[in-house]
Amino acid sequence: EPVRAGQALFEVYSPELVSAQREYAIATRGVKALQGASAESRAGMAQLAESSLTRLRNWDVSAEQIAALERTGEAVRTVTFRSPASGIVMEKNAVAGMRFMPGEPLYQVADLSRVWVLADVYESELSRVKMGMPAKLTLKAFPLKTFDGRVAFVDPLLDPKTRTVKVRMSFPNPSGDLRPEMFGEVVLQREARDALRIPGDA
Repeated sequence: EPVRAGQALFEVYSPELVSAQREYAIATRGVKALQGASAESRAGMAQLAESSLTRLRNWDVSAEQIAALERTGEAVRTVTFRSPASGIVMEKNAVAGMRFMPGEPLYQVADLSRVWVLADVYESELSRVKMGMPAKLTLKAFPLKTFDGRVAFVDPLLDPKTRTVKVRMSFPNPSGDLRPEMFGEVVLQREARDALRIPGDA
């Protein structure tokens, strides 16, 4: 389903997160308490506060939650993690009560407002393909509709089995009609050029 940037996705309880919050709260209180102390004492406490803040940011704790921690000085038991971008949830591995480890993917959110289309171009036609050239896409799902895009990348490697090269095109997708894993037909359009013209009945 669609999600907005900043929308809550899940809450996490972790003893390390709680202790990091407490450490940061204590350090920020210490910085305020040592305002009249020596510069060396203030510097040590400020360094502790900065390292605690860096730990919280590395765990993607939001700026709003850090500001609330600075304001109240109280660590919360669970930390809410929010979507970093607007898009569609492509994969959801998070379930209530599960245990997860660092680096384990919990959600996959993709912005489908612009999509990539991959086409196979034969070796014999490769010289005609240029970066930025217009492309038109038709789909069986929408036979009366044509989508306009442009060539964004031409693979430098050739597939020796099919003798084709992958060409990537970028298409705007404001309506959401273009979906991952769809099949379609692409026509690449070259600029018009002067050439010898002969009547069809000649």
